[in-house]
Amino acid sequence: MKILIVGSKGMLGTDLVKEYAGRHSVHALDLPDLDIAMPEQCRSAVEAGRPDIVVNAAALTDVDYCESHREEAFRVNAAGAGNLAEAAAQAGAAFVHYSTDYVFDGQRPEPYEEEHPPHPVSVYGMSKLKGEELVRSACPAHLIVRTSWLFGPHGRNFIRTIVAAARNGGPLRVVHDQRGSPTYTKDLASWTRMLCERGCRGIYHVTNDGVCSWYDLASSAVRWAGMEEVEVAPVTTAEFPRPAQRPANSALANARLRKEGLPTMRDWKAATKEYVETCLAG
Repeated sequence: MKILIVGSKGMLGTDLVKEYAGRHSVHALDLPDLDIAMPEQCRSAVEAGRPDIVVNAAALTDVDYCESHREEAFRVNAAGAGNLAEAAAQAGAAFVHYSTDYVFDGQRPEPYEEEHPPHPVSVYGMSKLKGEELVRSACPAHLIVRTSWLFGPHGRNFIRTIVAAARNGGPLRVVHDQRGSPTYTKDLASWTRMLCERGCRGIYHVTNDGVCSWYDLASSAVRWAGMEEVEVAPVTTAEFPRPAQRPANSALANARLRKEGLPTMRDWKAATKEYVETCLAG
């Protein structure tokens, strides 16, 4: 298959290129060569490549930045996704798009399944939900992958930040009352390819297995980095206010994968341990 990967220089996009390369014909694009907020650029890129599948890993993901830059967030995460999906549909290509756990409000005590009604509480979540809606309406052959708490070798992420801070000494203060499912971009790229090759359509929740708090994740990362002596102190969200509201529980249940008999990812602890030991050692 011919695969066009957009947002190819990002944390997820870099792993997507590596995952597809050698198995399929890959064309990779990112800024400044393609701005998904520009419809004509999207049409030109898809028409030139004539891909079988367009994979959109381009997004504005800084949650607090989005809160104060609403117009830009919707231009990229909503309109941009719709532009690229429409271009894919016009070219007869399938479209893969990534969404987020932040489309949910976090009030549910259990992990969210695909059919639970979204109700975002931040501009970021709102813009990503609008992107889902535009993708569904623009391209019938769509696959929307909701995922969460991404970390990987090729960009900024919570774990990298925590380990760097731990090397400067403690104590570290990390919220313990927000729960989610950490997800390794290398695993997510592999599962994306599997879903594409199986021709899956609709919305899937795809994360590493299990649920933890940011505090659990930070404590584990610091320990696996060999800095057990660094104190990691739990704090509440109220003690650590941020510009954008976060869901208290944004854990995603990989319900469709299980219902359809598809494999699920390894536990978040195994993925995180591998990441810390192979990418953040020293």
